[in-house]
Amino acid sequence: MVPYPIQGVENSTSAQRSGIFFKLVIGALAITIANPTDLVKVRLQSEGQLPSGVPRRYSGAIDAYLTILRQEGIGALWTGLGPNIARNAIINAAELASYDQVKRTILKIPGFMDNVYTHLLAGLGAGLFAVLIGSPVDVVKSRMMGDSTYKSTFDCFVKTLLNEGFLAFYKGFLPNFGRVGAWNVLMFLTFEQAKRVLRG
Repeated sequence: MVPYPIQGVENSTSAQRSGIFFKLVIGALAITIANPTDLVKVRLQSEGQLPSGVPRRYSGAIDAYLTILRQEGIGALWTGLGPNIARNAIINAAELASYDQVKRTILKIPGFMDNVYTHLLAGLGAGLFAVLIGSPVDVVKSRMMGDSTYKSTFDCFVKTLLNEGFLAFYKGFLPNFGRVGAWNVLMFLTFEQAKRVLRG
């Protein structure tokens, strides 16, 4: 007979897996809804990098939506949806999986305690790990959204790799790390403080 404590652990693990699954589903649904806005943002950012004198395709966000609908069809608003969902799942999983590991590693160093400084460093470490893992998918997502000539996610990945090399997947690494790292620090600092308050 299986002892009750083990059964409880199994039930807890099962509940955690179900929770992660539903979070991924909800995250995918949210990205599906927001993908058109993300697409327009990427297109407008690409326009802003054009040299002076080059004609712009869009005069603003509303014009971008209407032009994409008119010229490319409604399905074009969900260009890059696959890598966008994958990016979200990969980065979130990497953040959550690495934070505790980085924190435990820091606490093994003499002089470090479970305080704000440790949480800050662990948050930065989790952000670094997340960007290292997620950056290739992030680059593919942005390129697919900015250039409608790619046939698929795989096509974009292969062409980028063959034409520009592996390091192309880490273009914009520092600003990306700055954004994700800052978010992780705020998120995990808030999480740790809330955990302490709840524990009394």
